[in-house]
Amino acid sequence: MSTAAHDAQTPAPQPEQPDGDAQENSKQRRKRRPFQSLLNGIEIAGNKLPHPATLFALLAAVVVVLSWVFARAGVSVANPVDGSQVEIFNLLSRDGVQWMFTSAVENFINFAPLGVVLATMIGIGMAEQSGLIGTVLKSFILAIPKSLVTLGIVFAGVMSSVASDAGYVVLPPLAAILFMAVGRHPLAGIAAGFAGVSAGFSANLLLSGTDVMLGELTIEAAATVDPTYAEGMNLAMNYWFIIASTFLLTIVGTLVTQYIVEPRLGPWTGQGVVGMDGDDDMSVSGVEKKGLVAAGVALVVTLVLLALLIVPSNGLLRGEDGAVVQSPFMDSLVVIIIIAFFIPGLVYGVVTKSVRSDTDAVTEISKTLAGMSVFLIMAFTAGQFIAYFNESNLGLLVSVSGAEFLDSINMTGIPLLLAFMAFVAVINLFVGSASAKWAMLAPVMVPIMMQLGVSPEFTQAAYRVSDSATNILSPLLPYFALIIAVAQRYDKKIGIGSLIATMLPYSIAFLATWTAMSLGWYALDLPLGPNSPVHYSGQ
Repeated sequence: MSTAAHDAQTPAPQPEQPDGDAQENSKQRRKRRPFQSLLNGIEIAGNKLPHPATLFALLAAVVVVLSWVFARAGVSVANPVDGSQVEIFNLLSRDGVQWMFTSAVENFINFAPLGVVLATMIGIGMAEQSGLIGTVLKSFILAIPKSLVTLGIVFAGVMSSVASDAGYVVLPPLAAILFMAVGRHPLAGIAAGFAGVSAGFSANLLLSGTDVMLGELTIEAAATVDPTYAEGMNLAMNYWFIIASTFLLTIVGTLVTQYIVEPRLGPWTGQGVVGMDGDDDMSVSGVEKKGLVAAGVALVVTLVLLALLIVPSNGLLRGEDGAVVQSPFMDSLVVIIIIAFFIPGLVYGVVTKSVRSDTDAVTEISKTLAGMSVFLIMAFTAGQFIAYFNESNLGLLVSVSGAEFLDSINMTGIPLLLAFMAFVAVINLFVGSASAKWAMLAPVMVPIMMQLGVSPEFTQAAYRVSDSATNILSPLLPYFALIIAVAQRYDKKIGIGSLIATMLPYSIAFLATWTAMSLGWYALDLPLGPNSPVHYSGQ
């Protein structure tokens, strides 16, 4: 038989068929590829930008130029709070130049995260350098299923809004250490913590200062249309809504971390604070156990003493008429966090002999603060940029112009709500402060929405959704520089592009699911809180 005939009779070898799991994984990779390519493109483009400290300086220069352009053009905007005309302040005028020079140090000192970060790191530094945090993490790892670590971090981040901005300082660094300790990528831990703290800022199981700040502005704006209705409103107007939001965002944030962010980052190849090579590395020694017990007792005693300042109706840290939400207690949470970390950390160090004198304690704390030098540089340039943006009145111009546009398009119902939420999500990239932005928008948007049958309570809820979801994408967020500084401890190449690309999946997922929940809430006419409807029926 010829070779040709043999070849004709012999069946050609068939390619090996992948099994069902392999085929499914291949399909998932193909589906993810366009989105992953988009994230990679954002990261590459963003990282071509200068160092964040330099970028903030350049942005400050852009604001200066724009203030000159708009001022020369005679641009002004009506302040929605009092109706007065506000002109763009020319930062290149005589007064503007003098202001920039004389306020530079003040802008740095008044940069919102600066004092909070440095002060909080005193307490955290004591707990970290004494070894307490490492021992707590090892004990936590041995006690909890690893599958619940991500969920716990996202949930803790969402709940941290009770402590105002302190969650930004505390949680992402701890999440990085915890992820690294269990052999996972620390940047994924930072991302999960940052998403919970920032993108989930308006969700919680408890009422916080955010409810008070926004609620007061909403009630005031509603009173301009219907004073009687406004008198019946309360500061817990979104309470049921934010409780449901807490569970939603915790689940969504966990899924995004595990199925999008971590696969993109890949395996962690660096060295963790807790060894993962053997069981001995993960064990807690007898001395560490003794120190842990002593630190636990110290923490309980500390919390009991602190509770005596707020629990009694006449507690020293209570507000007027015994108030808790609006009180010196809420204003001093940073100090309370410092104490809650410092005392147990010091006790642990004394018991384990990692701290033998006050000199040792100061030295250990200084090691942590030394790592904040990059953040200090970024804080200076970011502080100038934010101050320039506010002083020039460009932020007010952007917010009011957008609100007037929404008023002019004559939408109603769900399309109007979607347009409003999209507008807030975009504006949030430029004006970070939730209360400052709502102070500008509420006097305009609350009356508009009421005239179209949307209650002030629901307008505030919709605002909170969009205001939170895009926080993590804005370099103007005061704590954005801090998160970059923390991330650069593990990857020196991390820049603005890397962080935005990492956080974009969270922002999209949070905004999409949270918006869907909001519209479902609206369609089902569910109460948003005590005596807080979604529809407004008029006077």
